[in-house]
Formats: sequence, structure tokens, C-alpha cells
Amino acid sequence: MGSSALKEIRSSELKSFSALREEMVRRNIVARGVRDDLVLDAMRKVPRELFLPENLREFAYEDSPLPIAGEQTISQPYIVAFMAEALMLKGGEKVLEIGAGSGYAAAVLSEIAANVYTVERLGQLADKAAATLADLGYDNVHVLHGDGTRGWPEHAPYDAIVVAAGGPQVPESLKEQLRIGGRLVIPVGTDQRSQELIRVTRVSANEYRSEDIADVRFVPLIGEEGWAPAKQGGDRKPVSRAPRPASPAEEALVRNLADAAESFSSIEAADLSPLMERIGSARIVLLGEATHGTSEFYRMRERITRDLIVKKGFRFVAIEADWPDAARVDHYVRHFQYPPSEWTAFARFPTWMWRNTEVRDFVSWLRKHNGATERDKRVAFHGLDLYSLYDSIRSVLNYLDEVDPESANVARERYGCLTPWQRDPATYGHAALSGSYPTCEADVVRTLTDLLAKRRAYAERDGERFLDAEQNARLVANAERYYRIMYYGSRASWNLRDSHMFETLKNLLAFHGADSRAVVWAHNSHVGDAAATDMAARGEHNIGQLCRKQFGDQAYLVGFGTHGGTVAAASEWDGPMEIKQIRPALPNSYEQLCHATGYARFMLGLRGRGDLCGPAALGKQRLERAIGVIYRPETEMASHYFQASLPRQFDEYIWFDNTKAVTPLDTAEVKGLPDTYPFGV
Repeated sequence: MGSSALKEIRSSELKSFSALREEMVRRNIVARGVRDDLVLDAMRKVPRELFLPENLREFAYEDSPLPIAGEQTISQPYIVAFMAEALMLKGGEKVLEIGAGSGYAAAVLSEIAANVYTVERLGQLADKAAATLADLGYDNVHVLHGDGTRGWPEHAPYDAIVVAAGGPQVPESLKEQLRIGGRLVIPVGTDQRSQELIRVTRVSANEYRSEDIADVRFVPLIGEEGWAPAKQGGDRKPVSRAPRPASPAEEALVRNLADAAESFSSIEAADLSPLMERIGSARIVLLGEATHGTSEFYRMRERITRDLIVKKGFRFVAIEADWPDAARVDHYVRHFQYPPSEWTAFARFPTWMWRNTEVRDFVSWLRKHNGATERDKRVAFHGLDLYSLYDSIRSVLNYLDEVDPESANVARERYGCLTPWQRDPATYGHAALSGSYPTCEADVVRTLTDLLAKRRAYAERDGERFLDAEQNARLVANAERYYRIMYYGSRASWNLRDSHMFETLKNLLAFHGADSRAVVWAHNSHVGDAAATDMAARGEHNIGQLCRKQFGDQAYLVGFGTHGGTVAAASEWDGPMEIKQIRPALPNSYEQLCHATGYARFMLGLRGRGDLCGPAALGKQRLERAIGVIYRPETEMASHYFQASLPRQFDEYIWFDNTKAVTPLDTAEVKGLPDTYPFGV
């Protein structure tokens, strides 16, 4: 083949990789919240394929780590962009990187910084990275083979330091090499399996400020001020083997599970009497779901809820949804004569989660049930979540305009701090974190405290309306803080969100009376006790754990699971709903164990079942699957499985072997219905 033909092929390859690179940035980096233009431009420029072995270049723009020399990996592009943005570079800085690897991340940083100094522990990798960077013309990157935990003091101080491995603590040597005002981003954790990504800012010669950014999982940081090297023969990568047949103990467990399970032929025909007996006098029943888009989970929750309302007198349903959206449904099902709101309930992503035929059918049933019930005994429908910043601000101001116009003017001025961001509150979080916009915390908290100070005077007029205003004001205060800390996805944002849901639930129990009882609908990840899962190792808690801690056996936690079928989910945040095929459950998972019983559907009580739930049986930690509004089957093990002990996580488990997606409401289905209808067009 002639040289001109080879050049043509090479040119075609470059164009193809360039298009894939652009698509990767759009789909996997911008869509996941990275907004820094300098970082995005750098990610668009650096040819990741040239930092990979030739046989792996076709996978260069998949958002996943890939193997390189020395049994190491090149980081996934999103993580590279995420950490680069956390450094808050403006251009022209001196940056130190610990863990050169292939040299790819250093090349990205070099597109922004004036000089990048990178240290690599493995000589083979250091030599290869230096050669690749030189060949590609990155002459502002300097590579050193050495102990990264000691930094590179000869070129200190640095404006920014980034560490691509997790240590047990922040190395003092790296802190000392930071310029005053400089930022150090590093994964830290006493458990080598998971860490917290933190950002350390040097405030003065001897003062450092630390902030949590995200929960991450990196390889160990080996060195004098990090982890000790693994001993010979220790921490070896396990040899890949073919799956083994189930052991006799596993087969016995499946038989015992099948014997204990209460199978049923259909949701409509299921005998719920044994379940109702197990629930007993519990004040709170939390009903989960393993996905946010499975019809059977919604319909079974609704069937159980109807029995709890009719047979046990439960007073309200509280769902994993925003307060103002659920309030529209509440007004409808309790026949309140409020003017119809100008917005449609559950109209923003993910619309299918609550705006579906399954929820519509329950709402219709609840309205009919309440129509035959005395006004003060009607069952309420509330939201627990905190994403509705814009609608909640509007609701508080509308309420104060009516009952206290003077206070409304003060609140309007205070909320004005958030006005530019109401439509896109995540942007506020980014601006506040980057220091380009002041935080609004003091203003929104003062509005809430002022409202609570007048609780008695306001509530005497209309307790229901005051509750609505109070919850919206509380939501704004918590949402302001949430959007500031969620930008980097740390455990703090998860804990704040679930704490808000728990405090809202307690507020509702107090409002509805000492004898009130509640049904909660939320995802398994919120409902199951976090202490029984690997969430605990990350320092996360959830509403299920908080309920158990405060209410003990008066809280009854119910989880759901499936082996396969279809699910309504998106491929990325704000993406369109798709009907996706659920992959069969993985070996060593609870789902695989339930599938092995051969039952199409069953209920399983887990309390007081020492024989079945002991540490050698169901109590032994296994994998468990969780699908949210996003489902990525291609990375399912990493994206959707976690370790858990099912009998400690739930009091009851409900199984559907094969399931189908929820049916989203069609606009045509709600035309012609009254203005008060919550799912209006």
C-alpha cells in the first residue's frame, strides 16, 4: 500500500476519534455536571487513544477505566474531568500530579496549566508516559519516577496538586508543597475499597481548610506517607475461573428460602393477611422498589397501601417526590377547594416516576375513598423530597401575600438572592462553590425561622395551609444547602436529602396527631436500613435507618426485587425515557438466589427468622441490585450493584421474577378532566 493511501487511512481514523471524543464530552462529562469551559476544552483536545495500547484504542472514548502496563489502569474520562474541575484552575498555574499512569490526565491538565509536574511510582509507567507526552509535543509536562507521597519539592510551591490514588490520610509533604491559596484534591479513606474525595485549601502558612467532594474508589496510594506496599503474595488479582455449580449449602439455602416464601398467583389475588399480621401495630410502613420504573412494584405498593388505609387506619401516604407536586395530588384526593395551581404535578424529569397510569389508578381510588369519609379523617398524600426550589419559593410567597403582606415583602427580598438560579439550582451550587457568587444560606434560613416564630398566629387561621407554607420554607432552606454540596455528589448531600425526608415525615406525624400512621413510598436505597449495606462504609445514612433508630419495631421496612424483564429509565440525566431490558441477575446476588426458587412472585417475612436469616444463610453479605431513574446495563456491576445483608436491611422482601415497565401517562388521557386534576396537561 502506498504512503498516500496510508495517510488517507490515518486521516480518517483521526476524524473518527475526534468525533467520538466530542460525543464522549457531551454525553459523559457535560451531561453529568462538569461545566468548567477550560476543562471541557482540554478534554476535547487530548487524544486519549494515543495513551492506550493499540489493541484497546477502539475503546478509548467509552467512559470507563482501561488497562495499561504494570497492571494499572488509565482513569475514566469523567473522573479526569471531575478532578480537574475540582482544582478550580483559571489557566497559567503550576500543577503537581501524583500518579502519572499513562500520562493522559497530565496532558489534560497541561492544556490549562503553564507547567505540570507528575510523579509516578512505577518506573515502567514513568518511562512510557514521558515518551508518549514528548512524542505528542506536551513539552510543559515533566515526569519523575519516585514516591508520589513525598511530592516533588524542588519545584514547589504549587498552585494545585491532584492525587490519582487513595491514601489513609493527606500526606503532610503534599500539604507543605501547596502555595497559600492553593488547592489539593485527593481521595482519602481508612478503607482501601472506598474513599472520600476531598479538597484541601491552604489558607495560611499553618492553616488548611478541608471540604468533602465525592465518594470515590481509587487504587491505594503507595508510599512513605501512604499505604505500605502489599506483601509478596498478598492482594493478588484472583485468577478468573469458570462459574462453579452451586454448593450443597447454597442448594439447601434455596430450598429453605422456597419453603419460607409465601407465593401468590397475582397482585390482585395475593393474600395480604400474613403480611398485615407481621406489620402489626407498626406506626410507619416503608414500601420500597428496586427500580423507579417497574409496574409490579408500584401496583403491589398500592395494593398494600389500600389495605393499610382500610384495615389499619393509616392517615397519610408520603412519597419520594417534591412537596408542591404531591400537594397538588393531596388537594385533589382530599377534595380541597383551593384554586388550581398553574403548574402540572410531576412535569419535570423523571416524569414517568410518578406521572404514570399505576399512580393515576391509586390517586383515583384514594379520591373515591376520601369522598365517602369525614373531612377530618381523609387520607392525605404528601411529598418528602427537596428538589422543588422554584415552586416552593413561589408557594411560600403566595401564602405570605395572603396572611401577612409585610412579611411577604421581606421574604421576597431574601429569596431574591436565589432568583437568578430558580430554574437551574445546580448552577447556583457551582457558582457558590467556585466563589463567583455568595451563598444565600443566611437569607433563606431567616425566612424559615421568621415563619416558625409566627406558627401559632398563622396556624390558627388554617393549619393545613400553614403546614404547606412551613414545609415549603423548610424545603427551600435545605435545598439551598443541598445544591451547594450536591455539585460534587458527596455523602453530605445524600445524608442531607434523607435527613430532610425523615424530618418531613416526623413533622407530618406530629401534624396528623399522636395516633397517626404513615405509609412511605421510596426506592429501596432510601427505605432499606443503610447500616446493613456498603453505604455505611461511605458514612451514608437513609430514611429507613433513621426510622429504625427513632421508632424501633414501630417502623416496618419492605424491600422489592426482580430478576429480569423491562424497566422505564433514561440513559443519562435529563434524557428521554426508554423501555430497557433488565439483565438477568448476577451470580452471588440476592436476586439470583430468589430466582433459583422457581417462584414467579412471593412475599418473605424476615423478622425473627434466625434459621433462615443467620450469618451462614440469608444474613451472609451478597450483591443486591438498585436501578434508579438511570439504567446503564453495559456497566451494571459497577453502576447498579452493592453489598448488603438483606435480613438486616429489610423486615420483609417481595419478589417478582419477571417484571414490566410502568406506563407513562399520555397527554390525551388527561384532556377534558377538571382543572383540579393534578396530572393536568
